[in-house]
Amino acid sequence: MAAAAAAAGGGWRPRGRRAAGGWAPCAALALGWALGWALGAAPPHRCRPDAALLPPPLRRLAGAALLRAAVPRLRGGWSPCQLYRYRPTATGTGTDRPNGTGPCTRGWHYALPAAGLRSNLVTQWDLVCTSRWKVPLEQTTHLLGWTLGSVAAGLACDRFGRRPAFVVSLVLAVPLGLGVALAVDFVMVLVARLLFGAALAGAFLSLYVARLELCDPPHRLGVTMVAGFFWIAGELLLPGLAVLCRDWRVLQGAVTMILALLAACWWCPALLLESPRWLLATQQLERARKTLQALAETGGPGSDDGSCHQESLLAELESLSEGSPQPRYHAICEIFGTRVIWKNGVILGFAAFIGSGIRHCFTRNLAPHLPRFFSSYFVLVGTEAAACLFVCLTAERFGRRAVLLLCTVLTGISSLLLLALTQYLLDLIVLTLSVVGITASHAVTVLSIFFASEVLPTVVRGAGLGLVVGASFVGKAAAPITAIPNSRGFFLHHVVFASFAILAVLSIMLLPESQGRSLPQSLQDGESQRRPPLFRRPPREDHLPLLAPHGIPHDYSRLAASTKRMLGSPATPRET
Repeated sequence: MAAAAAAAGGGWRPRGRRAAGGWAPCAALALGWALGWALGAAPPHRCRPDAALLPPPLRRLAGAALLRAAVPRLRGGWSPCQLYRYRPTATGTGTDRPNGTGPCTRGWHYALPAAGLRSNLVTQWDLVCTSRWKVPLEQTTHLLGWTLGSVAAGLACDRFGRRPAFVVSLVLAVPLGLGVALAVDFVMVLVARLLFGAALAGAFLSLYVARLELCDPPHRLGVTMVAGFFWIAGELLLPGLAVLCRDWRVLQGAVTMILALLAACWWCPALLLESPRWLLATQQLERARKTLQALAETGGPGSDDGSCHQESLLAELESLSEGSPQPRYHAICEIFGTRVIWKNGVILGFAAFIGSGIRHCFTRNLAPHLPRFFSSYFVLVGTEAAACLFVCLTAERFGRRAVLLLCTVLTGISSLLLLALTQYLLDLIVLTLSVVGITASHAVTVLSIFFASEVLPTVVRGAGLGLVVGASFVGKAAAPITAIPNSRGFFLHHVVFASFAILAVLSIMLLPESQGRSLPQSLQDGESQRRPPLFRRPPREDHLPLLAPHGIPHDYSRLAASTKRMLGSPATPRET
């Protein structure tokens, strides 16, 4: 079983259709994720003049003169939410000078396009002024859907498999996406966006776990980071797609059709196999034999000595097919009875929560310098690309724990400097610290999720990683919550997350190092992980066999049984 487990998760390298099966869906899922930015973008707006509120002499005005008489002028433009009020005179004709202001009565005029669209949720239902709190509500609801979807999909991955959870999530995303596009009121949009986010989260998480478990240790980080770059490519495609579609319903429908095409193509098992590592860990030996056979036939193991590896793999497959025990599944509640696994999951979930939640403290400083939607959007996506590139170049060389610690320290220092010295620093320094903080915080989130996927055992990896990813989306919800009008909690939010970042620095030192190590299979494997010294690299596992393939015994169970009998048998007295 040990040799089969090593073959199951230690021989896949990115190539051909398997690489496309693990990477290409990330671009489509990123489109669904970034869609919320375009749908909720609030364009500049002002009240439409209401001639009924003007005195009779001014009602004949038109154009700019009517606008000056009806809408207050503010610094930088017209008032977005107020109209002039005129006091009527004794004759009922009214005065020609306003004596106050009041709310808009005839709707709003919007400066379009907004984020490339001529209509979105804001313009469709006038989510401005007294109703602008509905935009953060919609964004928070969507993030809640991603949180619930991550947790539910993680449980489904560990019970039904990685591939079924991915395909079912994609299939569910299609009608839910159409429900968003065909929504007739705002409440229907809220419900549909909640469920649509849950379906996208399920597809993201199950694909993440399946892709990771098919890689050998030297390629795990690279394959995951390439998938991250595909995700960033999908985010970069959204503005162009929005400019082509022009309407939010058309844009939502286009993204849904892309997901439908993805579901139709990925229904074929050749693009995404079930994880043989999970099949072996849950004792589904017949399905594991078929999956490993498919990997062997398509040249999945990419070692230099492919023929020898294939021979040993086929021999191991034969030994697996001799018995067929009942599948054994593990529940997420079993993690609570562990010590090391529970500690690792809590620390990494906390780090992912901090990395996602503190990001809003930095992005808020960019708003005065990047007032346009596309400029701020591309800067944020650029920082994500820089974070992924940094993790890709450093985490394999210096270890996951050291790089995560470095990124958390940078995040905490940037946050504390901005918290204490923003009003005394030059704008250029504030902008630089904000960009560094955004990049470092995204690197913390990405690396925390990846680190958790490596230290959690296979039998509960889906559910455990679902909780960690869900914690990161809870942190992302801090941005729309603090954006609610009349919210005074931004300073407290900044103080709390800066303090949490310092606490995360101390807790990260308690983590083990997973660089170059095989993924833990059982709960016992996860409990056996130990914390190495911080500045000493752990010994890398030797992936080359010490014996020739034909010299490796294949019946490990008999060898183990005979060894136990030898050790357990009492010593016999010698005859004299």
